[in-house]
Amino acid sequence: MLPDHILRWVVDAIDPDASLVAEQKLQGGISSLVSGLTLRVNGVERAVVLRQFDNAEWVRDEPDLALREAESLRRAAQALSLQTPRLVAFDKTGTQCGAPTVLMTRLEGEVVLEPNNMTQWLDGMAEALTRIHAVDASDFPWKYKTYCDVSTLDTSSWSQIPDKWQIASNIVQGSRPVVTERFIHRDYHPTNILWKGEEVSGIVDWVNGCVGPAGIDVGHCRVNLAQLYDVSTADAFLSAYQSHAGASFSYDPYWDLVSLIDFAYWEPEVYGGWTALGMTGLTKQMMIERLDSYLVSLLNRFS
Repeated sequence: MLPDHILRWVVDAIDPDASLVAEQKLQGGISSLVSGLTLRVNGVERAVVLRQFDNAEWVRDEPDLALREAESLRRAAQALSLQTPRLVAFDKTGTQCGAPTVLMTRLEGEVVLEPNNMTQWLDGMAEALTRIHAVDASDFPWKYKTYCDVSTLDTSSWSQIPDKWQIASNIVQGSRPVVTERFIHRDYHPTNILWKGEEVSGIVDWVNGCVGPAGIDVGHCRVNLAQLYDVSTADAFLSAYQSHAGASFSYDPYWDLVSLIDFAYWEPEVYGGWTALGMTGLTKQMMIERLDSYLVSLLNRFS
């Protein structure tokens, strides 16, 4: 249960006369504490999400997390025909809540990791991503950066093809392709996409929003799909995105390699968000084999 002072902060942000109806911990996130709250205001129930950045190391490295997510939510709200959480309030430094905190509306829908119709699932995710990339972010202050130092990549402890990973590292350390930068989610993958029936009902988790290459969002999602399923599924998502984006997107496998190395820099594990949401049957060895296979497919695109 949340402490009284945090609940008081939530109530005051919504309506001083609101009353708490229900509280639950939400599954899927592994880097912060996320709670779902239902409050009653003048006889009407209102569902909100409270995100507390309780990872001290992350907050130390990025003390503006709450502010960044708040501003990303405001900017994402400009996406046409796409539901994103609406910002209710935020505690930038944690002076009121004990940790940097963001309060936002809760969207309807649920995460789907094992769809009945794979083609429709991939197409829905791809189409939603193009709407994010259409948002004007020319003045957005947060800029894309990689998660690791590519020059120190070493996969020899786990990969069967460390020499090919070194080739990928050399490519990424070369000159970057010139691209038109977009507003990007930066953590776009299936556990951050909600569904109602066969339709995308919303996109969540906006703390990493920034300005950068559209290929980073596409590439990040593709790595997740390659691990969850296989290379052909990742390729099908790329094709779907290209179909929806049209001439506004020029594919370059460079950004796929950058995204892949963000994952391979640390020894692969099964993502905890997948298991928390009920995904079973995945193993560490499968992650290793699938990352190696995906790497080979990307290097073939440079030949």
